[in-house]
Amino acid sequence: MVFLVLGCLVSAFWVSFLATGVMRIVAPRLGLIDRPSSRKVHLVATPLGGGVAIWAGVVVPFLVVYLVLSYWGKSPPMWLPSELREQIEGAIYRTSELWGILGAATVLAIIGLVDDFYPLSWRARLVIQFAVSAGVVFSGVRATIFVENPWVGGAFSICWFVVLVNSFNFLDNMDGLSAGVALIVSLLFGLMMFTKPGDPRWLVGGFFLVVAGSVLGFLCHNWSPARIFMGDSGSYFLGFAIASMTVLGTFYTPLDQNRHVILAPFCVMAVPLYDICSVVLIRLWEGRSPFQPDKKHFSHRLVALGLTKVQAVLTVHLTTLITGLLGLTLYAVTTWSAAVVVLVCVGCILLLIAVLESAKRDWSSSWEAAFHSFVRSTPS
Repeated sequence: MVFLVLGCLVSAFWVSFLATGVMRIVAPRLGLIDRPSSRKVHLVATPLGGGVAIWAGVVVPFLVVYLVLSYWGKSPPMWLPSELREQIEGAIYRTSELWGILGAATVLAIIGLVDDFYPLSWRARLVIQFAVSAGVVFSGVRATIFVENPWVGGAFSICWFVVLVNSFNFLDNMDGLSAGVALIVSLLFGLMMFTKPGDPRWLVGGFFLVVAGSVLGFLCHNWSPARIFMGDSGSYFLGFAIASMTVLGTFYTPLDQNRHVILAPFCVMAVPLYDICSVVLIRLWEGRSPFQPDKKHFSHRLVALGLTKVQAVLTVHLTTLITGLLGLTLYAVTTWSAAVVVLVCVGCILLLIAVLESAKRDWSSSWEAAFHSFVRSTPS
């Protein structure tokens, strides 16, 4: 178990870390630069293309694992733990599905990279996202959500893919924000896969750890002050890969005996979903396109309250961790009433955030007014 975890994390980390360093040099020479503007918070031109490094950090280790598994075939070495040896044959079978997912995520990463060079219209991006998602769903990667009609699960899966792709894209608005959220949710999903009662999902859990290691390697270059951004290529790739694997991982099985565990991904992804939903509602309320860029995101609203950019990013990270850990507890509770309590806690956290955001206040002016009032009331 320790060997598997370290192998996934360390290999992906170093591939991504080194590839990001290369992209920091190559991207400016290719003209792949994100320049400051009124809707952005960074003040200096910064290289894009970190998404290419994230992609390499996931694909290269996975390719190595696939080659090793293919070489072992049905005769894995005896030094491997018995649990892993029993999973290898099934893992080889499931890798075809994983390659399909990686292929689809790569297509979106390429579209994102093109968008980084030559901005595409939001309509074109949505059409491509829906088309790629539909292709993966028709290949068999879909949620059932306890409905026999496959069209219902297929439609839900397509929407889930597209929403998460855009959620991570929306979150990519401050140094380390989207990458940090991806790191947290990947680790939590990996933990869920490894600890499934009686039916651990080693391959899917390992994939999540590879994603986490790749994101961590990139985050070393992307933390404030960022030396490179992931760009649309990175956010599209991460969003689709994570969304697809949550469906492929099948959080509920008959061995669980508790259907409420299917809600775990929604708890883990509560903050990204809150961000995209709130931003879209604000833009529609103001009579603008839901895809028109602005500074109305969750992180921007925290900065408007008086937090620094780093504090805002850490707040989003910690909130994601809290809701994710609550989602993890769904595997420990055995009744729907207990599961409802967990969901209510997640909802209360989001409502608390909404209440705090509504209390916009100019703290510098307030402190200045308080200081002058104190001076005037002090006897001379």
